[in-house]
Amino acid sequence: KEELGADGALVKDREGDIFKANLMEKLLVTTLAKISNFIPEAGIWMNTQRPEWNDANNALVGNGVSMVTLYYLRRFMVFLKQIVSQAEGEFLISEELVKFFKHVHHTFNLNAGLLDGNISDRDRKSILDQLGIAGSDYRTIIYANGFSSKKISLSHVEILDFIDVSNRFLEHTIKANRRDDDLYHAYNLMTVENDKEVSISYLPVMLEGQVAVLSSGLLTAEESLRLLNGMKESALFRPDQYSYLLYPNKDLPTFTKKNIIPQALVESSELLKALLSDNNIDVIEKDLEGLYHFNGNFNNAESLKDALEELSSGPYSDLVERDREMLLDIFEQVFNHKAFTGRSGTFFGYEGLGSIYWHMVSKLLLSVMETSVKAIESDTDPKILGGLLDHYYEINEGIGVHKSPKLYGAFPIDPYSHTPATKGAQQPGMTGQVKEDILSRMGELGISVIEGKVTFNPGLLLKEEFLNEPRVLTYPDISSEIRKIEIPADSLCFTYCQVPVIYSIA
Repeated sequence: KEELGADGALVKDREGDIFKANLMEKLLVTTLAKISNFIPEAGIWMNTQRPEWNDANNALVGNGVSMVTLYYLRRFMVFLKQIVSQAEGEFLISEELVKFFKHVHHTFNLNAGLLDGNISDRDRKSILDQLGIAGSDYRTIIYANGFSSKKISLSHVEILDFIDVSNRFLEHTIKANRRDDDLYHAYNLMTVENDKEVSISYLPVMLEGQVAVLSSGLLTAEESLRLLNGMKESALFRPDQYSYLLYPNKDLPTFTKKNIIPQALVESSELLKALLSDNNIDVIEKDLEGLYHFNGNFNNAESLKDALEELSSGPYSDLVERDREMLLDIFEQVFNHKAFTGRSGTFFGYEGLGSIYWHMVSKLLLSVMETSVKAIESDTDPKILGGLLDHYYEINEGIGVHKSPKLYGAFPIDPYSHTPATKGAQQPGMTGQVKEDILSRMGELGISVIEGKVTFNPGLLLKEEFLNEPRVLTYPDISSEIRKIEIPADSLCFTYCQVPVIYSIA
């Protein structure tokens, strides 16, 4: 930085020049970085210490697999396809990224036949390995040698084919993550079995997953309505605030209910039985009520490994060798560390149990607005459309601005972060609602820009919004001049880019 200023932080090629990439390369590297961590029917593997949007689930890193990222990735891929379809021709991409791209593309084409049914744990591991090696090779080369600056031509046809086959895998995974109650999984857990298979287990339902799958654009209007109906009937709905929790509330076990090893598991291990017989409490002890517990000083599996290492040099060496993996499995069964999410499973405030997180409710509102607009444009069955609009306005009513101060627990027009189960809205600031409520309002007014033209289609607008009697609007125009305009009854007026727009019932 002393020599180059801010450019010193940028990546250089092998000649020492700043490496430059075009927009297509940047879009592809963003996409491939996620896809190289794709686990079929599970999501995007959270194997680095980078939080999701909802950092209350940070502790999932390592075993966690995010369907939330996958839902948004599907949306991104559809958008990318629109861009590439309009930009015919060839793109010059670094040879390192082209190799990464072709490896991933080949992997998907090679395994596309598996999409006709459920993917086995063995095939899931095989696909993960192939994708992971492609990403790892790219990363290793760049870290070790930098970019060569050699560019290779990639046609828009090949990129479109890659997007199509990738989306087939993403959409297959989305369908595999629909629950029996019409809701969708948000975060899953992956387990590597015998270095040959990857199995999937599921965490409880989360609001974030429903918002993300609605935003993915894959669901039909009917599927979206079934999801919203399911949410209203689920433990996510909080009737007193007429809104939705981030995660269902739950009863956490008290201290005395934790760290209890079932007797059957104790009796399955010769080592544990031997230690108990010898009154050795390095690993296990029995209390006065006859219950078995791991050493109270252990804080994770590493503590158990250390204790077993100590025992392996004494009279228990053979038993330690035989039972080591079994004891680690028992430890995980007792504590279930793999499913520990952090705040979302143990805290009761902030983004914790029983809390409404208002920004996520606003994201929900926006996703239902987008779904409703799409349904209007598709001439959807009026009954289904009416159901979607009912949900839209119910969610909107649940947001603070429409509530009494007594119910909201604060000034209703102020954005707040969250509302815990035991008190009113907490933590004022723009963490509550940011852009989503503004975008939703523009959706209600029916404003969109299509091919450079402002268009109006107010299909979501309620009749009660129109004036009962004439009013005068005072507004600053684009030259900052104060203007007045008469708005007749049965009309409403708003400004867009400081230009007044009047809707009239006619």
